[in-house]
Amino acid sequence: MNESLINPFFSISHPTTIQTSLFAGASLAKFDPFGRFVAAARPTGAVEIWDLETRAPIRSFEGHVRGITSIDWSRNSRYILSSSKDWNVVVWDLSTTSDPPQRYASIRFDNPVVSACFHPKNSRILAVVLSTGEAYVCDLRKNHRSRVELIETLLDEHAGNANGEGPTEDGGEDEETQVIRSPMKIARFDPSGRNIFAGTASGNILVFNVRTKIMVARHRIAGAGSIKGLDFAKSGRRLVTNSTDRTLRQFTLPTYKSPSAQYSPPSVPSSPSVLIQPSVPPFPFLDTDLEPTHRLSDPINKYSWNAVTLSPSGEYLAGGAADQANLKVYVWDLESDGRLGGVLEGGREVGVDVNWHPTKSTLLAVTKSGNILIWHSPHPERWGAFAGGFEEVDENVEYEEREDEFDIEDEAVLHARKMKTEEEEVDIDTFVSTGASRGGADVLSSGANPANKNSRSVTGTGSATPIGIPNSQPTEADTMDVDIEVQVATAIDTKLGGRQAGIEIPGPAGYNEGEAIADVDLAWALEEPDDDIQGSWRMKVVMESEDVGAYY
Repeated sequence: MNESLINPFFSISHPTTIQTSLFAGASLAKFDPFGRFVAAARPTGAVEIWDLETRAPIRSFEGHVRGITSIDWSRNSRYILSSSKDWNVVVWDLSTTSDPPQRYASIRFDNPVVSACFHPKNSRILAVVLSTGEAYVCDLRKNHRSRVELIETLLDEHAGNANGEGPTEDGGEDEETQVIRSPMKIARFDPSGRNIFAGTASGNILVFNVRTKIMVARHRIAGAGSIKGLDFAKSGRRLVTNSTDRTLRQFTLPTYKSPSAQYSPPSVPSSPSVLIQPSVPPFPFLDTDLEPTHRLSDPINKYSWNAVTLSPSGEYLAGGAADQANLKVYVWDLESDGRLGGVLEGGREVGVDVNWHPTKSTLLAVTKSGNILIWHSPHPERWGAFAGGFEEVDENVEYEEREDEFDIEDEAVLHARKMKTEEEEVDIDTFVSTGASRGGADVLSSGANPANKNSRSVTGTGSATPIGIPNSQPTEADTMDVDIEVQVATAIDTKLGGRQAGIEIPGPAGYNEGEAIADVDLAWALEEPDDDIQGSWRMKVVMESEDVGAYY
């Protein structure tokens, strides 16, 4: 049944019933951007790709020696990122034909990695957070190769000396004030790819510009505690946080100012835990309190939350409860002022992760034992949508055939009807014109003779296009298609120059097709594009029970 025809997504409720279970031995799992595959990260350091149609693993990657802490897909599912406690971040290319597959890229850090993710426009740009609270933007592009730490900007009033100058308490001269910055726990790109949002242990949300790595905003969340989870609606205007105070919060984000193309941040030395604060902030960032539109929690059991995820439409929010006896996933209806829509229960297992399908009303939850449970929203099949006048019945009934229902018509009657149709005269000489034809003049039939009763003139009505008109001149309609092609060709030829100047031109194929390049931040991200273009690659499938691999 075609679900999009009989029941569009906006009319589907949240998931309610377990559809299937995958015995993957996973600690984390995530749908790919198209919802066909699931990436399952195992505690042993391996990553498996599961096909939801066959419900079987089709590819396996082994590149870590300790447990995996996060996984992520590139925008068209070609690359998979895995971070681990073994201090490494590995990028895998699913288009490779070798078995076992080779690493596409590997980045090693000085401490265990707690999370990592791809840039939404370019999979060669990564955001990485270490267990020590440091966050980095890693750029793997040839002309931009770098690893830049994201540093929180602190104003003088946040230091011990309120004014940042003047004599100290012992009467000595002013000394440089050292301020310990709050460690970062989680970092995510927003859907536009312009900013990185980082949650800190002190309950703040820091916003950094991806191109310049400058902090453009800091939001204080009252009573939130440490921020341990972030998720965005597809529009990028709504943010959901998961914090240690056992409350999920949804925020409506403001518009952030982007540094100009000529702005370059000053070099500020830093150590792993101490930042020497300059007297003047390098960029006038937005420093405000952020008030949530919804606060969601379980007031009775007071569960903390292992993971949080938004539905594709942003209408529902799901949170995996940290219940040590049963698997519970709470689903809230954000369109109904945060009303609790239901609690999904998966038996006497402990849940560790939750992820929503990118296009459907489908949800997966990972248990501590490694099972992946998938919920969906069942719906009645409405056959009347496919056949007009089709009547649905509650139970089967015996059909009574009419006496003449399947009788064959007499051949003599069919032959007489056919001969009568062939005898009808067909006028093939008359041209039909429209009143809006070239020059606004009506066109008579070629060779039309008023004395001929089989010929007739046309007085400006009809739908056919006049042909064979002598001395006709091309009009705007004739050159319209040619002009459009020339404009598109010109835009494609000048796309590199347009990116540098921030001109709004159509984006290249494979980069959120149809989106225009309207600012320098997006143009910077699209420089040196990756090979993750939809339709340009195929994934080799290696089944455990088969020696020969297939391709998707």
